[in-house]
Amino acid sequence: MLQPGINRSDTFRRKRVKKRKGRFVRFILYLLTIVMLTGTLALGWLLLTPSGTNFRYLMADTLITTQHRHWAKYIIGQEALDRRVAEYKKSFEAMGDERDTHVIHLPEADPSHAGGEDEAQEKPLVEIKPISGSGYKGYLMIVSDPTKIRLGVPSKRGRGEKVDHMVKRTGAIAGVNGGGFADPNWQGNGFQPIGVVISQGTVYYDDVGTSKSTQVVGIDKNGTMVAGRYSVKEMLELGIREAVTFQPRIIVNGKGLIKNAKDGWGIAPRTAMGQREDGAILFVVIDGRQPGHSIGANLYDVQQIMLDNGAVIAANLDGGSSSVLVKDGEILNKPSDKSGDGRYLPTAFLVFEHPETVDMPNIWEGLRPKDIDAAKW
Repeated sequence: MLQPGINRSDTFRRKRVKKRKGRFVRFILYLLTIVMLTGTLALGWLLLTPSGTNFRYLMADTLITTQHRHWAKYIIGQEALDRRVAEYKKSFEAMGDERDTHVIHLPEADPSHAGGEDEAQEKPLVEIKPISGSGYKGYLMIVSDPTKIRLGVPSKRGRGEKVDHMVKRTGAIAGVNGGGFADPNWQGNGFQPIGVVISQGTVYYDDVGTSKSTQVVGIDKNGTMVAGRYSVKEMLELGIREAVTFQPRIIVNGKGLIKNAKDGWGIAPRTAMGQREDGAILFVVIDGRQPGHSIGANLYDVQQIMLDNGAVIAANLDGGSSSVLVKDGEILNKPSDKSGDGRYLPTAFLVFEHPETVDMPNIWEGLRPKDIDAAKW
């Protein structure tokens, strides 16, 4: 019997509310249980299974290519991180050992080539093709005449230059980013290269020394691509005309050097350079770090793109937020830097209709590496 003053409908409403709250609490507890079980299973998979371990190392390798390299220690531990970096360094060095012996056959220089000079003239100097794969998008730029490529450098001391600015300033048809540079706290000014810079057959910058060797990517006076480890003396003897220091070389004498995706050094934006037997230079530029557009690629992906397009030699160039492709003054890809239009860089490979008319002064002339403050803008 209800007490006086208590409405029967109020009592039922309170019971329904209480019942509803009970169901909600049980649902939350059920959800938390599922989350905890899922998390436990995921942690067990990451730590105790071969596939989980591979995934952890993939995440770590990806972080190693960014400014947050130290975060990788939380995934694989500091000892494993140090060992991983040392292993990559050793592997990359070894990939530059074998001497490349590829020979190019430029159509205009090969009398046996069907069509001869007329056919060579019909080929466009620069072709751009979109490329895509699992998780990445980018572009392949084909330069039919390798002798039309020059290494561009900035116009002012103390600061690098964005590739699109360099292309417009010099009157180039196209350009891609080149070698690496000192980048303190990932806020560098882009003015201090790492290793060697050779432009128009002259050593513009050298922090290696005459006798020590470094891994370079470039082109000799005959239009043959050169990639691998050489001393400055060897480079000059080989007649290397344009070159920067970077690694690793990923194809030599027609064979890929990276065995599988697991050894592909993580997922990141990429730039690479290669050459076909007909002399054409291939530039691959892949976007990354942009979910919904392109996450990035590993070096094995890049190697396979190069092989699929006929490369007999290929090497990695500076990637990450430096990766940029410019054609007719416009940026074609989507760089992952904060501005979205590329970083300030010390070098870029530029394509010209008449490279013999290009004047590229040496802005490092008279400067020693220790005289440069790479962080000062």
